[in-house]
Parts: sequence; C-alpha cells; structure tokens
Amino acid sequence: RAERGGPEPNGSMENVSVPSGELSVYNDSVDLYSLSLGNNTHSNYVHYFHGDLYIILPIIYSVICAVGLTGNMAVIYVILKAPKMKTVTNMFILNLAIADDLFTLVLPISIANHLLNYWPFGEVLCKVTLSIDFYNIFSSIYFLTVMSIDRYLVVWATVRSKRMPYRTYRAAKIISFCVWLLVILIVMPFTIFAGVDVNPYDGRKSCVLMLPDPENLWNKMSRIYTLILGFAIPVSTICILYTMMLYKLRNMRLNSNAKALDKAKKKVTIMVFIVLAVCLFCWTPFHLSTIVALTTDLENTPLVIGISYFITSLSYANSCLNPFLYAFLDDSFRKAFKKMMECRPA
Repeated sequence: RAERGGPEPNGSMENVSVPSGELSVYNDSVDLYSLSLGNNTHSNYVHYFHGDLYIILPIIYSVICAVGLTGNMAVIYVILKAPKMKTVTNMFILNLAIADDLFTLVLPISIANHLLNYWPFGEVLCKVTLSIDFYNIFSSIYFLTVMSIDRYLVVWATVRSKRMPYRTYRAAKIISFCVWLLVILIVMPFTIFAGVDVNPYDGRKSCVLMLPDPENLWNKMSRIYTLILGFAIPVSTICILYTMMLYKLRNMRLNSNAKALDKAKKKVTIMVFIVLAVCLFCWTPFHLSTIVALTTDLENTPLVIGISYFITSLSYANSCLNPFLYAFLDDSFRKAFKKMMECRPA
C-alpha cells in the first residue's frame, strides 16, 4: 500500500506510523514521472510501498544490468574487431551500444541506493549518475532518429538510382560525435540541478534534482522539456521519415522502371525499423506518464506505485534488448560474432 503523507513544513515526524508489513521511505514526489526516472525533486514527505518491491526491484535491475552489460559489450567488440562490420549503420549501432553500456554501468549504483534507502556516494557521483540516467532517455531515440534519416536517404538514393559519395564511415563517426554533443547539451540543465539533499527530520541523504523556487513550476517545465525534446520532436521526425519511405517503396513496386532495393538493403531497413519499434515500446509508457502527470493529480495508490515501477523497469530493459535483435535480425553480425568466438590454435 502506498500513502502520501508526512508533516507540514513546520510539523513533526513523531506521529507518523508505518503500516504492518510495509516499508517507510523518506523520499520525494512519487508520481509516475519521478519514479520512472528513478530520481525526484526535494520536497520531503513519507510514502510506503510493500516490502516485496524492496527485494524484487533490485533483482530485476540486476538482471537488466548483467544482460545489458554483456550483450552491449559483445556488440561493441564485434563491430570494432570485425573488418566487415565497419559500415555506416553499424557505426550508429556501435554508439547506441556504448550509450546503453554507459547506463548499465551506473545501474548498480541505483540498486545500492534503493537497498540502502539513502545516498552514500557524494555530490560528484550524484551528478554523474543522474546525468547518465537522463542521458539514457535521450540517447537511444536520437541515435535511432539518425539511423532512420540514414535509411530514408538510402531508399531515396536507390529509387533515383543515385550514388551517395557523402555516406561514408568517417561521416557516420562525425555525425555520431555531434549526437553525443547535442544530448550532453540537452542533459546539461539536469546535471546543474542534480545534488544531494538532506532530509531535515532524520538527516537521510538523497540524490535528487534540486529545483529552484517555485519548485512546482520548474518541475512542470522539466517534464515538458523532456517530453518535447526526448519524445515529441524525434518521434515525429521518425514517423514522417518512415511514412515517406513506405510511400517511395510502394511507388517502386508500381513503377516498372524503378530499381528495387536489393536484399541486403531491405534487411538493414527492416532491422532498423524493428529496433526502433522496440525502443518506442519501452519508452512510450514513460512519456505517456509525463502527460498524465501534467494533466491529472494522481493519488499515490498501490496501483499507481506499481505502474510507476513497471514503467521504470520497461524503460531500463531497452538497454539490454538491442543485442538480441541484432543477433536475430543481422546475419553479418551473427556470423562475425561466431567467427570471433571460435577457438584458435596457439
């Protein structure tokens, strides 16, 4: 059971009772947005959640961490070591794997924070962890947007029977570097506001967003900022690109003089589309929860708390799913991985 309670600003904690079988947590707003992020603002009060979540969530996060770290490291290793894997699309996949690996590397810190129920790691690591947490929101969708643009250009060039001399591995490196810079700039406000807050009633430390006054207004602005830059703009761009791409592919079938896409290009396009679909499946509930939080005033019922943690786990899971998609959908990746894992005589 989850209850929103706690004292008034000048109140006392003496009369707060903990229901039997439940865990008391001095934390911050427990709406869908903050729980999905795993971090909050610094308005202190008490909420409760069932003790089962205290055990189940670290297990889920640990599995995501182990699988994601192993899978993405394998993707990075294969792309960097196998000569035939150095393609434009694989350069973007490489950077997507690096971003996912970066997130899974700091996930154990979030697990420790959850188990300890306080932040013992200091100010610097707080800023780093929250920055990477927010970076995870933007990086996947932005690299997939770039991959969608690349797929559209490939289809467009094929339909018009044109070459693409500017589409090189080196150009993909430069574009990837620009995406990293762009996302760092987008996340910079969250890095600035991240800090360690000390609960005035028991001295418990929390790694949260220390938003200025009026806090409620800044909180809404941060939600809208994340929704627009992390979802609305990139997803709208992707939808427009794929609509135009499907339109061109349809016209190719109708036009007997058009040159059809070859088998390899079709496979890559399908793979990018499926990776994108899985990303949207994992992240759309998170952004929908932001809309819900902006338009309604939800009570912290058991159902809301459970949905919030489910959204968290689903968004985190995206960081470990992509390697499996590459293994199933990309023959060249699967063959390169098997070849590199073969035992070689000394």
